[in-house]
Amino acid sequence: MENVQKRATKQVRSLRRLNYKQRLIKLNLPTMKYRCHQGDMIEVFKILHGIYDRDITEGILQLAQNTRTRGHSLKLTTQSSRLELRRNCFLSGS
Repeated sequence: MENVQKRATKQVRSLRRLNYKQRLIKLNLPTMKYRCHQGDMIEVFKILHGIYDRDITEGILQLAQNTRTRGHSLKLTTQSSRLELRRNCFLSGS
């Protein structure tokens, strides 16, 4: 998807000669990687705060049981995975 954004930013005539990072800065656009992480964090927020139906989201995220550390109560635990494919999935804690 990053390649699609690279091509799209080259369509702006005045920015064609700039490198990709400079084009993003001029257009005030984040990278696709950043946008994907941002989308994942929005989904985590919605799941944790009950915006989605709890019956559907039950068991997707696991909260940490350790209450001895400071901070908020919404700390997540990393779920283990046998397959490399699942390790890189949104729901596996990466």
